[in-house]
Amino acid sequence: MKEKVKISIDLMGGDDSPEKTLNGIHNFIKKNKNKNDYFFYLFGTKDKVESKIEKLKFPKSCYKLIDTKLVVSNDLSPLAAVKKGKGSSMWESINSQISLDSDITLSAGNTGVLLIMSKMILKTMDGIDKPALAGLWPSDDSMNIVLDLGANVECGEKNLIDFSEMGAALYHSIFPNKKAKVALLNIGSEELKGTEVLKNAYSKLKLLDGMGDFKFNGYIEGNQITDADSNVIVTDGFTGNVALKTAEGVANFLTKNLKKSLSENIFAKLSTIFSYFSLKKFKNKLDPRKYNGAIFLGLNGPVVKSHGGIDALGFYYSLELCYKIAKGDLVKVIKKNLSHIKNINEKT
Repeated sequence: MKEKVKISIDLMGGDDSPEKTLNGIHNFIKKNKNKNDYFFYLFGTKDKVESKIEKLKFPKSCYKLIDTKLVVSNDLSPLAAVKKGKGSSMWESINSQISLDSDITLSAGNTGVLLIMSKMILKTMDGIDKPALAGLWPSDDSMNIVLDLGANVECGEKNLIDFSEMGAALYHSIFPNKKAKVALLNIGSEELKGTEVLKNAYSKLKLLDGMGDFKFNGYIEGNQITDADSNVIVTDGFTGNVALKTAEGVANFLTKNLKKSLSENIFAKLSTIFSYFSLKKFKNKLDPRKYNGAIFLGLNGPVVKSHGGIDALGFYYSLELCYKIAKGDLVKVIKKNLSHIKNINEKT
């Protein structure tokens, strides 16, 4: 585990930035008292952020502000943004992993642009064909990791196996005292169900189960994603993105209709008084800000994408995620895990 982590932050990406990004950092500093444990490289337009930083009283010893005049616009296509984005706050925050030996990059900017820039600058790891987009998902006892969430619409068995090892490494970095339990998302839990790609991946993952990186739980169905039995859920990007958007829609439907039901009449309103703490616990469990942060896996450096429309508290949670990933030395763990795939391939 690293003693001091260096986190590079794009201050200008996303809605209401740099106010929300700076306030998110301020929350992190307030909650993490050991100022010798982390250091921030902050990338943004100096004229817009310097006075705000001084007002928030960031400790001088825990950050360095790098002036970047360009900001990647959300109105541009990913290709156009990449062409015009060199020297922007997003570009420089990614490139700092090379130029300043930063451990991780955080941005709330455009997802497509961030992914393309990250691949251009950091390159993919040896042996990785397709980087994956991993996300945090609420579960019965804590949270699960689901990947891929949309970076790759089509995936072969090799990709699913790579995703499994990278997802297990990510889980280990975030929860160092817990065991990663991998499952493949399928239309049934029986071993004979699913596509040939899934069946072939299943066979390889059973072999990798004995390498110590994770416990392989076989197949699970969509209604088991939030169970605590498995904590790393692996699928192709098409299925993963559909599952994510479906879950978001169901969560919004439930909370909207619960609010409506509890405010329909005087009796319903009175019932909320007696159920206040239970409702608060329910709201806290489904608060999307707690699960903010999608992680690009398979590059030679970790990059975290914060939701562009999230508020300062949500940005704080993505920054806390970056801190845990960097502390857990994610890239080193991924490389170790991927070496086990090579060993299995040589034996079979």
